[in-house]
Amino acid sequence: VQLVESGGGLVQAGGSLRLSCSASGTTFSIDVMGWYRQAPGKQRELVARITSGSRYTNYADSVRGRFTISRDNDKKMMYLQMNSLNPEDTAVYYCNRIPTYSTWGQGTQVTVSS
Repeated sequence: VQLVESGGGLVQAGGSLRLSCSASGTTFSIDVMGWYRQAPGKQRELVARITSGSRYTNYADSVRGRFTISRDNDKKMMYLQMNSLNPEDTAVYYCNRIPTYSTWGQGTQVTVSS
């Protein structure tokens, strides 16, 4: 299993970023997938999930209406479009299956300045 996240960076409040997740060695096309984040001193939390065929998506209350999760099963890729970012969104963002694989990627750092 290899999960590789990318697309993070430093952005001002109100800005946007698009994260990407590449999966290999997994049963990606049949997996429910999710984006997780971990802020300094806090536990990792699930912020968005998407079913295998993209029919259903769910979001944490803190990001609903601002973040959009999507996937491309042919490419084994998943995305997180993040709009209207605020400093509370600052965290390392990870992708993984639901339930999670024991292996995690390195994550991608998102930093939102006020």
